[in-house]
Amino acid sequence: MVQELIGAVAAVGACGLVYLASAARVVKQYERGLVFRLGRLHGDVRRPGFNLIVPVVERLRKVNMQIVTMPVPAQEGISRDNVTVRVDAVVYFKVVDPAAAIVNVEDYRFAVSQMAQTSLRSIIGKSELDDLLSNREKLNQGLELMIDSPAVEWGVTIDRVEIKDVSLPDTMKRSMARQAEADRERRARVINADAEYQASKKLSQAAQQMADTPSALQLRLLQTVMAVAAEKNSTLVLPIPVELLRFLERGHEEGRQAQTGPQTQTEPETEAPAPAEHALDVDETDPAIEELRRAVEQ
Repeated sequence: MVQELIGAVAAVGACGLVYLASAARVVKQYERGLVFRLGRLHGDVRRPGFNLIVPVVERLRKVNMQIVTMPVPAQEGISRDNVTVRVDAVVYFKVVDPAAAIVNVEDYRFAVSQMAQTSLRSIIGKSELDDLLSNREKLNQGLELMIDSPAVEWGVTIDRVEIKDVSLPDTMKRSMARQAEADRERRARVINADAEYQASKKLSQAAQQMADTPSALQLRLLQTVMAVAAEKNSTLVLPIPVELLRFLERGHEEGRQAQTGPQTQTEPETEAPAPAEHALDVDETDPAIEELRRAVEQ
């Protein structure tokens, strides 16, 4: 009798352990539990920790409450200014109402993914290329609102949406590169022209100063000679003012006119030609002027 009683107690204990094992559920800290009794939502949301359910009759469904990072596949579309682009993004969302996330939508992850893709295509069609490249903060906010509006009914809130990359066709990349190069060249020319203008003003002031004091030009010439000689060069370049060439040229023309003028006027009177010494001096000066002029031009 005692043995039968002990056996019955052991059997009841074993059944109790089996029942407890089948009824025990552990909900983690980042999860929430929903109990469905015969297919109907029963009771409140189960908190993290140890929970018991009725085996066979009840079923516990766990919902992750962490922030989910979902990449949005690259979507190809035509922007507002008729440029074909490929844009991909990433969506950060989390479940705030476990009951709505399980009951109101079949698969809230798939629903959020499809809504994000559709919204991204809509944003591409409404935006221009410059906005997609430089004004992403505004587009991110608009995309977040478009996804968050239907997601509220699913018990999901959108934490953040970011556009990751914008892919352009090769032809558009080359066009943008040429545009940027032309703009930089334009700015370089403007800066160079401004520098030339400022330099010309300074040179004009320097020329006026040297015109007032002719000795300053001579001192500047000596400084240039010293700067060239300091490099230990075997050749010394000596600049010659253009005014000197003009002076020699005027002297040459005056001498030629002085030589030819009396001959044309005194041919009928058969006067004597100009002195040979003067003509000889002009002929000897002519090659020197030409050689000096060629040196300055080089």
